[in-house]
Amino acid sequence: MRTSIGAVVLAAAAALAASPSAAAVATATTWTTIPCESSRMSGTVKPGSGLPGPGIGSLATSGYSLCSGGPFPATVTASGLPWRLNLTSYNRSTGVARGTISHLRIAAAPSSTPCTAVIKGTGGTVPDGVASVSYTSKTGILKVLPTGGNLHWYHARRCAGIINNGDAATISASYTISPRQVITSP
Repeated sequence: MRTSIGAVVLAAAAALAASPSAAAVATATTWTTIPCESSRMSGTVKPGSGLPGPGIGSLATSGYSLCSGGPFPATVTASGLPWRLNLTSYNRSTGVARGTISHLRIAAAPSSTPCTAVIKGTGGTVPDGVASVSYTSKTGILKVLPTGGNLHWYHARRCAGIINNGDAATISASYTISPRQVITSP
């Protein structure tokens, strides 16, 4: 893998979503979403050529603004930072690299309820969530994809069944990388 300059700043809108656990899918009629009008991440990408894809980048900060749980504000907080950017494949014909962001842990708390919950990979205390990403060098857009990760809601407290431990979770966003990075693979 080859990259250019190391520092990156990402800004975008983001959305967190919950879907019912596998056992409840047959009777599920509702979904829970917590959209954020903006989010921002910053980090670095290793410069050079011949680099391994795992850990090619590090996201040191992640913040979410103007989030809502229904009609009310919600607090969304990232932890487990730095998150790791890992690249696993590159399509030369499209110029798109694919991979993951790992070590995710995102807490959500709508202000209208006493509900609190955390998005991550497992129910333990370690930040172990993984989300799939794609990056297009031509546009400088990093997309956090709503499929292909291991995200679930855990540590749900006082959520009245709206969010339950083990419910599948997704995050999605598109970030513009500044400065734009050129990432290729031989």
